[in-house]
Amino acid sequence: MKIITLLPGDGIGPEVTAAAVRVIEAAGARFEWDSHAAGSEALARHGDPLPQEVLDSIVRNGVALKGPVTTPVGKGFQSVNVRLRRALELYASLRPALSLPGVPSRFADIDLLVVRENTEGLYSGIEHTVIPGVVESLKVITEKASTRVARFAFDYARAHGRRRVTVVHKANIMKLSDGLFLDCARRVAADYPDVAQDDKIIDALCMQLVLTPERFDVLLLENLYGDIVSDLCAGLVGGLGVVPGANLGEAGAVFEAVHGSAPDIAGRNLANPLALIQTAVLMLRYLDLHEEAERVDGALRAVLAAGVRTRDLGGAATTTEFTEAIVRAIDRA
Repeated sequence: MKIITLLPGDGIGPEVTAAAVRVIEAAGARFEWDSHAAGSEALARHGDPLPQEVLDSIVRNGVALKGPVTTPVGKGFQSVNVRLRRALELYASLRPALSLPGVPSRFADIDLLVVRENTEGLYSGIEHTVIPGVVESLKVITEKASTRVARFAFDYARAHGRRRVTVVHKANIMKLSDGLFLDCARRVAADYPDVAQDDKIIDALCMQLVLTPERFDVLLLENLYGDIVSDLCAGLVGGLGVVPGANLGEAGAVFEAVHGSAPDIAGRNLANPLALIQTAVLMLRYLDLHEEAERVDGALRAVLAAGVRTRDLGGAATTTEFTEAIVRAIDRA
């Protein structure tokens, strides 16, 4: 039996993680769950929000399903997400933004895929105080990392029948760093004549995304741009509560919802588990459990189309009610 590392996380994390596990098992996928604390609970228990035992578990098992973990703003411990990506070389972040039936949004028929470089750039948080009142942040871009994530994007596009990869940059201003990222992507694109390639300056892309998002397919971005644009794309399809995420590397993968830990509603049975259930679908497909993935995907779409939604999406269902509705839809299929 395949062993999966399970990181319930903070806030609403344990609730949405339990919901995802319930749905996965209802679909017929059988795993042994190797559960570990990460975030504030791990900090209190071990003195470290990302204990070595968590990393060892993911390396040993190869795959993890992770709930949201709180990251303090402006103080406190470094982001657990950033540390995970660096420590495990999870160099590619995959964030689909797909329209779902019954989910209110400004657009319909959106099918975007954001591929984000995960290990370097400004988002790495390499910064220091030069003198009091002056802080310097370093943006490091390398040929190795840029080429690696570009090849991932084009491989994924080819394997999944995607028509075009758009490389996103600010090379008109940052001619060396963003210029290197763009040049690496263009060189890789030459090996994929069946996948079209173009590029957009980051600010122009953001404007075009909120006007005509349907014109884009796969977006390839460096780390900080990818973080911002993936949230923008989530807003096109209903928000962070409905989109999945995966962090992939050569030696393993961590599947996570991209929303926050929402401590204000933790323990109240109000959290929307849809994003982590969608993430579970990504994980099942990664593990070549395509029948189980289709069962979950079909059931959640049927439930949404029937108008069953949690409060954040304009409905009245609790976490438990929404989860059990999906389980019943799986059983009926």
